[in-house]
Amino acid sequence: SGDAVTLTVAASPTPHAEILKQCVPILAEQGIDLQIHEYSDYVVPNTAVEDGDEDANYFQHVPYLDDFNTTRGTHLVSVTGVHIEPMGIYAGKSDSLDNLPDGASVAVPNDATNEGRALLLLEAQGLIKLADDSNLSSTPKDIVENPKNLTFTEVEAATIPSIASEVDLAVINSNYALGAGLNPVEDALALESSDSPYVNVLVCKEGNENNAAIQALAEALHSDAVKNYIAENFDGAVIAVD
Repeated sequence: SGDAVTLTVAASPTPHAEILKQCVPILAEQGIDLQIHEYSDYVVPNTAVEDGDEDANYFQHVPYLDDFNTTRGTHLVSVTGVHIEPMGIYAGKSDSLDNLPDGASVAVPNDATNEGRALLLLEAQGLIKLADDSNLSSTPKDIVENPKNLTFTEVEAATIPSIASEVDLAVINSNYALGAGLNPVEDALALESSDSPYVNVLVCKEGNENNAAIQALAEALHSDAVKNYIAENFDGAVIAVD
């Protein structure tokens, strides 16, 4: 008919909606009218997709999606991974992961999601070994090998930058690193890799994964135009994945 197909997507304002806006002209060329609806919470974007009020959403990482499906009984699936907002290990009193003193202190977030994430990042650098590296809710009690006898200072994620100088290493979320004047790509001693389980994903209701408009959006999100936008506008706090 030549009429535009409308595709509605729920998104967090930053960076998700900003990234989606770069896809509007790409999809328009294909006869798809991408409409972005911004939400400030992390519940309604999922229930809206489950109920059919939105076609898709883009705001969450996979562990959150899996937990939401389990606890809420929803039937939402990841269409594609788009970006990570990487957690990094930053220098405090020590400026090298290789030359840490025995008993070095490490500041980590004290909330369940981020603490487990921080410990997985430390494990990836060979500093500790966890009992189960598939357990995203690990705590220091789950460390089974600690050759450097690291000690852990567990504090709110937002306060870690302010105490970094008091510990040997600080594990900091990118949004808080940026707020402290740090550039994750340039300043972190180590960053989460692009195969991190915390990849932010485009999500739809199960059964709609192969919808042509949703697939077109997935392709647009991986276009050079969008990848370049992410690289140029977020100072390493957002990193596109392949």
